[in-house]
Amino acid sequence: MRTIFYLFLLALLVFSCTGKQVPPTVDAKNFDKAIEGKQVKLFTLKNQKGMEITVTNFGGRIVSWLAPDRNGKMEDVVFGYDSIDGYLNAKESYFGAAIGRYGNRIARGEFSIGDIQYKLAQNNGVNSLHGGVNGFSKKIWEVVQNNPLELNCKLVSPDMDEGYPGELSVSMNYRLTNDNELIIQYEAKCDKPTVINLTNHSYFNLHGAGNGTILDHQLTLNADFFTPIDSTLIPTGEFTPVENTPFDFKKPTEIGTRINSDDQQIKYGLGYDINYVLVKSADQITTLAATVFEPQSGRVLEVFTDQPGIQFYTGNFLDGTYPGKKGKIYGYRSGFCLETQHYPNSPNQPKFPSVQLNPDQVYTHTCIYKFSVK
Repeated sequence: MRTIFYLFLLALLVFSCTGKQVPPTVDAKNFDKAIEGKQVKLFTLKNQKGMEITVTNFGGRIVSWLAPDRNGKMEDVVFGYDSIDGYLNAKESYFGAAIGRYGNRIARGEFSIGDIQYKLAQNNGVNSLHGGVNGFSKKIWEVVQNNPLELNCKLVSPDMDEGYPGELSVSMNYRLTNDNELIIQYEAKCDKPTVINLTNHSYFNLHGAGNGTILDHQLTLNADFFTPIDSTLIPTGEFTPVENTPFDFKKPTEIGTRINSDDQQIKYGLGYDINYVLVKSADQITTLAATVFEPQSGRVLEVFTDQPGIQFYTGNFLDGTYPGKKGKIYGYRSGFCLETQHYPNSPNQPKFPSVQLNPDQVYTHTCIYKFSVK
């Protein structure tokens, strides 16, 4: 007994000296609920370095993400709720959600394929946003977990779901590596011509979710151009150089440096809410799209993708109305999103890369979120 007692004291001493306390993640029991006859659950990914990500099959949402700082202290760096009821009862902000069928906005909620015009829900002013009223963020995905590092999520979207043509079969794979990368891979097939643009809508704060604003985070974006918008946040179809504008992040720049500039594009978005045209490497499948560094913790987030664009959003519409995990408030500009994507309103912009998916094609999309420290 005396030996066990001394070992217990030694463990306490080591734990108190290291200070590497791992905060508890969300309780899986709070996500165990049947919705419309389908079972909602919480799944956990964890690697050898202690990085832990929880995902619910309600909307394929990333609920929590523990990432280390330069001293090894783990902190939850994404927005979310402690229970499924939080997602059901709060105003939709798409925290951590899988977005589809079409991420971002489609002007006036309409598009055409050939001679057929399709009408979508106008759930963002006059426009359609993130797949409509009941998009993929509210669907209950079928999830299979065969090991602690990987989740395979599947969904079948029926013909004319939210106004989109064709039955669409979607596979979304979350894989956590021991290099602290989350690799998200999407595949989709349809049985008639449709449009598609899938993405993930996680909100990050590298101080820790709910720990102040993100204005001191240093951002680098691998983009020479952005797609300017009108007053409803729809791209005009032009490509504007970032040089000599508040949108230039080709060199590491604090997010807050120019966020309140006297610039019409900034005013339209109430801050940053804009699509960037990424510089792509022809010899690589995925290229580095963005890097974010938070000096206090030393956390670094890199985003890689094979998509042509990335939406940078600074939480300009967050108002702290609903408390998040552990009662923390997600206030104005307290989180940022980096959504790898095709450009907004591409179905109505012939100059933009095509988002049409035909029955003889397979839609693919890879996004990698990689954490490190410096």
